[in-house]
Amino acid sequence: MEFRLTLPDNVAKLIAVLEKAGYEAYAVGGCVRDALLGRVPQDWDITTSATPEQVKALFRHTVDTGIAHGTVTVLLNRQGFEVTTYRIDGKYEDCRHPKEVTFTRSLSEDLKRRDFTVNAMAYNEKTGLVDLFGGCEDLQKGVIRAVGDPSERFREDALRIFRAIRFAAQLGFTIEAETERAMQAFAENLQAVSAERIREELTKLLGSDHPEELIRASETGLTAYWLPEMDVMLATAQENIHHIYDVGRHTVAGIRALHASAVYQNADRHTRTVLDYTMLLHDCAKPQCKTYYEDGSAHFKGHGKASAKLAHTILRRLKFDNETIDLAVKLIANHDSRLKLKGRAIDHAVRCDMYKIGAENIALLYAIQRADAYAQAPEYLEGSLLMIGEMEEACREILAKGQCVSLKTLAVKGADLIAAGYEPGPQLGETLEALLEDVLEFPEHNTKEYLLAAAAKRRDGQQA
Repeated sequence: MEFRLTLPDNVAKLIAVLEKAGYEAYAVGGCVRDALLGRVPQDWDITTSATPEQVKALFRHTVDTGIAHGTVTVLLNRQGFEVTTYRIDGKYEDCRHPKEVTFTRSLSEDLKRRDFTVNAMAYNEKTGLVDLFGGCEDLQKGVIRAVGDPSERFREDALRIFRAIRFAAQLGFTIEAETERAMQAFAENLQAVSAERIREELTKLLGSDHPEELIRASETGLTAYWLPEMDVMLATAQENIHHIYDVGRHTVAGIRALHASAVYQNADRHTRTVLDYTMLLHDCAKPQCKTYYEDGSAHFKGHGKASAKLAHTILRRLKFDNETIDLAVKLIANHDSRLKLKGRAIDHAVRCDMYKIGAENIALLYAIQRADAYAQAPEYLEGSLLMIGEMEEACREILAKGQCVSLKTLAVKGADLIAAGYEPGPQLGETLEALLEDVLEFPEHNTKEYLLAAAAKRRDGQQA
């Protein structure tokens, strides 16, 4: 069967320039795969028989992005394209990078070093599709299969093991049996891969249409070295009337429910990542918090705070930035705040939540709580959603009334207390926090007159 793809104008132009100069050039890898699937490729990569120096001589604007491995970025109309010389990889000594690469004039030699058949296809308008390893058939069957000997592919580059799961999650594919057996056999080599690369693959998996592939990652042994907590979560039954899944499967169901929410779908990439990892880790400490009532049912008291602490450790392990860690940990610590009302007025509880995580993040908290509810026993869903809806309504009223939910909107500042006789220092900060606690419960107290009087009374009491 002949396949014809429509290449973007800049890609076609780049290939034409190389061909006119006497070189071979093809679009290659993921862009060809996605185009054949009817998906819009995020990037278009080019492979060529020209050396990096020959490529640079043909184009005015280039960047040496990976010249030691044959890659030059060519800039056309303010768009960058990675152009890589056909190459043969040398011996892999660190389960990740070849010790050296050798340039070749053979497209087939270049394609045979690639990871999976669906990524080992090349295309140009003159030759059409070059598919030497059955990648197109595997696309039609929905299969991820290693090029050649899967043991050799994974021995070369351990990250490919995780990439197989990630591609299965993104494409909704299965993994060919021999390839999966080799993944299990070489999973321990993932210990040699950097945290940053593991994080990149895990983030793509979590954000995919099939985050349930995380379960396969555990069953294949992939999570044992970078996310062993998931293995324990999958082995922890919840054993109470509010749950139908173990902790791990509840987590995966929560991620799927989260993806269906308007908050998630309208979020930018960074916010989606925060939400994905919040949902992944919101119950991560449940196994260590599990105890039993006299009737034999399980409970997990204090798991929100414990999960926030453990999540901080995990996110550090994955080398996340402080901003991402801080927000995810706050959301995790407060993800079950709706269960802690215990007679408190809803508006008071909501103001406290807005203070703890920031008013600008409150919609994220409710998205997490709603997804959490969808992943629990269905007979309790309606009541949970009703409660979350009431909290959202209270939040809207608080914002509409401009009520104080942070020190920034407190009617007195540190300078006001100093002018009233307070000394700078810890006592000043403690007094501001105490005044804010008062205002969170009684928003009508947020006046300068009331708060200065309350501060004076507090100071006099401390001095007595």
